[in-house]
Parts: sequence; C-alpha cells; structure tokens
Amino acid sequence: MDFAAALEQALVDCIGPQRFKLWFQNRTRFVLDGEALVVRVPNLHLQEWLKKEYREALRAAALAVLGRAAEVRFQIDAELFRANREVRTEAAGQAKPQPKPLLQPDRTLFDGIDEKMQRRKAQVSKRRWRHLGDFIVGQCNRVACAAAQSAVEEPGQGPNPLILHGPVGTGKTHLLEGIFAGIRRRFPELRVVFVTSEDFTNRFVSSVRFGKQAAFRKYFRTCDVLLLDDVHFLARKRATQEEFLHTLDALLDEGRQVALTCDCHPRLNEEFMPELLDRLLGGAIWGLQPPDAETRLAFLRSRTVHASRRRKPPEDAASQPEEDAPRTAIPDDVLIFLANQLRGNIRELEGAWHSIHHFSRVTNRQIDLALAREALGDLLRHAVRVVRLADVDAAVCGVMQLPGGALQGKERAWAVSHSRMLAIFLCRKHTAASFGEISKHFGGKSHSTAVAAEKKIRAWLAASDTLAAGGREWPIRELVERVERELLD
Repeated sequence: MDFAAALEQALVDCIGPQRFKLWFQNRTRFVLDGEALVVRVPNLHLQEWLKKEYREALRAAALAVLGRAAEVRFQIDAELFRANREVRTEAAGQAKPQPKPLLQPDRTLFDGIDEKMQRRKAQVSKRRWRHLGDFIVGQCNRVACAAAQSAVEEPGQGPNPLILHGPVGTGKTHLLEGIFAGIRRRFPELRVVFVTSEDFTNRFVSSVRFGKQAAFRKYFRTCDVLLLDDVHFLARKRATQEEFLHTLDALLDEGRQVALTCDCHPRLNEEFMPELLDRLLGGAIWGLQPPDAETRLAFLRSRTVHASRRRKPPEDAASQPEEDAPRTAIPDDVLIFLANQLRGNIRELEGAWHSIHHFSRVTNRQIDLALAREALGDLLRHAVRVVRLADVDAAVCGVMQLPGGALQGKERAWAVSHSRMLAIFLCRKHTAASFGEISKHFGGKSHSTAVAAEKKIRAWLAASDTLAAGGREWPIRELVERVERELLD
C-alpha cells in the first residue's frame, strides 16, 4: 500500500468513514515532502476548514503511518481546483435541460399549509434584503464574510452547516440576508427559505396543534437552502430542537446548504441537545467581533456616502435655502471622532449618525465637532466602560465556577493556575494595568510570572490549543470568548 492510501486508511480510522467521505474523498491529495505531510486542496476555504478542524487528526494519521511525528502543511492544488470547477460546471450544465424536481418551485408544495404560512411567504418576497456588497469588512469579520460569500458562490459545496456567531450588532443577520439575496440572484431555480428560529418554533407548534406536521416537514425538508436566524432561540425547547435536528439531517444528507446565526459559539450554549450540538460542530463555525476603530470609521463613511446618493437634488438648486447646505453630510473629522469615541456595535453607530442629522435639522446648525458633542452628550459619557482588575477576576471565577478570591491564593492545581493565567492575559488586554499591578492583584506573583502567563495564553491561542480548567478541557478561543462576553456584557 502506498503512502497516500495508507494515510487515507489511517485517517478513516481516526475520524470515521462518513467525515472522511464528506471532507477528504476526491477533494484532497496527500503527499510526503521530506519530513512533512502536505495536504493538497482545491481552494482556500476548504484549506482553512481542514486546518481548523482536522490538523490534529492528520498529525495522528501521519504518526500511525510513518511511526514518527510529521509537520502538516496545506497547499492549493491547481489540478484539484480545475477538477472541482469542472464537476460543478458539468453538474450545472446537466441541471438546465433536466432539472431536479426539487430545484424548481413546486406549486403543490404548500398544499395543506395554513394561511399564516402563506402570508409569511408573501412577506418574505416583499422584504428588502441587505446584500453582501453593502457589508463593511474588517479584521473583526473578514473570515465570516468570506464564508458567506463562498456559500453564495457554491451553495452546499463547502463545510455545512455554516454557523456565524457573535454578539448583537456585529452583522450576523446582515450576512445571512446577504446569502439569501445572493443565492436568489445567482440561482433563481433554487428554493431558498429564510426564517428566524422564533418563527420556526411558532410554525412547528402550530403544525402540531392543527395536525399539519407533514406539511411543515415538507416545506422545510425539501428546500434547497435553509437560512435560520438566531438558532440560540431554540435553547430549552426540546421538542423544537428535535424537529430541527431531523430537518438538519435531511438537508445535510441531500447536500443542501444550511446557514445559521447564533449569539455565541454553539459549544458555549449548554442548552443544546448533544445530538444537535454534534451536528453544529461538524460544520464551519466563524465568529464576528464588535467592530474595531477602523471598521467603525469605514461603516460611518459608507453610511454617509450611501445617504448622499439617495438624497435627490432639488429641481431648482437655486431655490434651496442656503442654510440647508451644511447638513448634507457629516464632515470626516466628526466621523473620525465618533469612530474613536463610540466603541459599541454597528447599531449604536447608526443611531449616533441619525441623532446628529436630526439635531442639525431641528437646531438649524452646521454639523461640526461641537454639534456632535452636544447632540451625543449622554451617549459619549457612557460610551467607554472602564474594566478593572477585579472585574476580570470575577468574570474568570464565574465562568470557571471557582470561589471568589481563588485566583489570588497560592493554589497551584491546574483548575486554578490555568484560570489565573487566563485572568492575567485578559487583564493585559482589557485594562491599562501594568504587569506589576496585575501581579500584586493575583497574590503577589512576580512580574516575570505575569509576563510568562500572558505569553503562554498567547501561544495557546496561536496554536488553537485546549486549556484544562473548571473540571474539563476548554478550546482556548471559545473559553476566552465566553469570559469576555461575561466581562463586557
């Protein structure tokens, strides 16, 4: 047996035949390059997914075949890229003369569904959908936006389901709507269903109450693309979760695209059924963070440009009152000021933008820094929350289920020492405290101990390692995100 075949068999033994078939079979090639295992892939999206989810499995498979540890590298393969594109092109060409019945709108599909569902369908068709082209991309959301674009270009071909998670106001629903609008435009023959989890739940309850489960299941399980907003709404709803699980399985088995949004990483939601959580973790999970200063400024500038384009010039420009001219746009120095001072989400920025325009109109004054400060006085006073060392300490103890003061003691057990290292890292990130001040807070540890703790957490983050604390193994990125949500909520 040659190296590639042996490695494939070892990988199947490690992750199971179903996942191997889904992510590796006919999509990757394995090459031994000196001391390294090179995994060749057709595109960057699959490469990032395999790096994130299967690097350790590949290392284990290489160790089993070679009898020694091997570095795992990834490489885009032009031949695989062309083959992948030819398969899609051929499939698309075959679909046009003899399309699958499910890819065409079926007028009988909605038979038996009550009037409310029909009205909701009509409302969806009239809704104004946001587009991916309008989404402001920054470091805080770049990967999530790229994943959404891939779902539009190749629905059902990438990691599935696609899950976008993050705090409120970071653009999750915008991306989901962008997927809806993009697929509808590129593939008009596909039936795309966009629904909130609350609406999914209400429809399910209604179908049970009126004995129309068959129509409900036909509607959701035979669509070509399902987009579900706020999947965390299903928490503590056991029956609805079970129904959604079966719907998800039916769609994934058929290779249909599913995309979901959630307020946090699915692993952090302890109310999901284990079976549903397992399905969600098998997809592509990308986070969106609150916008940084650069992204906030880009959003404000985009909002101003968009508004100026929508504003129609008067038929007689000479008849426009001279005092109206200063209010046509917010000066860039004001936008820079807002981006630096307001550190909340996009909705807060948009609200500030509208408030300034409204204040300018009612006071008949030109928009400048002075007017912005006056219009947003209360908002600016409460915009920046001061995070103290004690706040970080309490947040870490709360998530780790440690008693108050545990991180300031001499305890050296992993559950405490690892939590203490995490707290030191977060203190450096979210406070202006020096290493000396942080060391003093956490039991008089030396300056060098605090420096080493921060470096250790950074190294674990870079390697996507796990951290043993609180009686379990935590993926380090998920743990940091959970503590930060607790700290900044």
